Amino acid sequence: MNLFQFVGTVELGLIYSLVAVGVFLSFKTLNFPDMTVDGSFPLGAAVCASLITHGVHPGLATLSAILAGSLAGWVTAWLSTHLRILNLLASILTMTALYSLNLRIMGKPNIALLGEKTIFTEWFGNASFLGSVYLMPLMVIAVILMMGVYCFLNTRLGLAMRATGNNPRMSRAQGINDNKMIWLGLSLSNALVALAGALFAQVHGFADVSLGVGTIIIGLAAVIIGQAVLPTRTIFQALGACVLGAILYRLVIATALNVGDIGLQASDLNLVTAVLVALAMLLPSLTQRIKALS
Repeated sequence: MNLFQFVGTVELGLIYSLVAVGVFLSFKTLNFPDMTVDGSFPLGAAVCASLITHGVHPGLATLSAILAGSLAGWVTAWLSTHLRILNLLASILTMTALYSLNLRIMGKPNIALLGEKTIFTEWFGNASFLGSVYLMPLMVIAVILMMGVYCFLNTRLGLAMRATGNNPRMSRAQGINDNKMIWLGLSLSNALVALAGALFAQVHGFADVSLGVGTIIIGLAAVIIGQAVLPTRTIFQALGACVLGAILYRLVIATALNVGDIGLQASDLNLVTAVLVALAMLLPSLTQRIKALS
């Protein structure tokens, strides 16, 4: 892997680190299996790309994508808490509906953003770092959002949300409205995922209706890999593990697909992902067994 490929892989990892933090909020903090992310990721890309091509400022287009993602999360929470639909089924219903909605928003399966203004050209200029104009802005965005989520989870509201995920019955006994915490958590989670989709579209110059396929697996893989290689005793460490896991995931995938001797091809991406996640899940138990034998 040359420097150009390495930088591009880290850029992609930083974008998907937002997905990992969103998945961490829903799966780990709220204990809510949320498949909505497979729809909210392309939703963010679709909203952002459509607005930019219609002459809307990229900053406003990105903000609109975030709001659209939070609305998608709210719908899943409403289906689960108000209509009492099983958590996983509610998120699958929203994800399925978002596919058609994304086609409606774009008016066609994909939109090209080549030559259009983006937040990177408008806000960050053309200053490059390691030959990339996206790497430094993405690092700044990832750090700011990680710190923002960390501060939120340590507020009174954030602690109430964490308590809801840990023990809903106990949180209700303490006067916490667990339904509102689920609405808030899923809205925040999918807002981050939609932001990742909007950034992906602006970095890679296109939005496609099929962008979301496998997003939930990538987010889970990043969380699991990050927690396997970094201690997660505190919320700050857990969020840092999400960012690190997303970057490591992309680096391992890129390395595996670039080693010609193994014979892997781009079509083997899902197979490599499954093996990688399985190894990451086995790593803690293997480490304990090795320590017990030594």
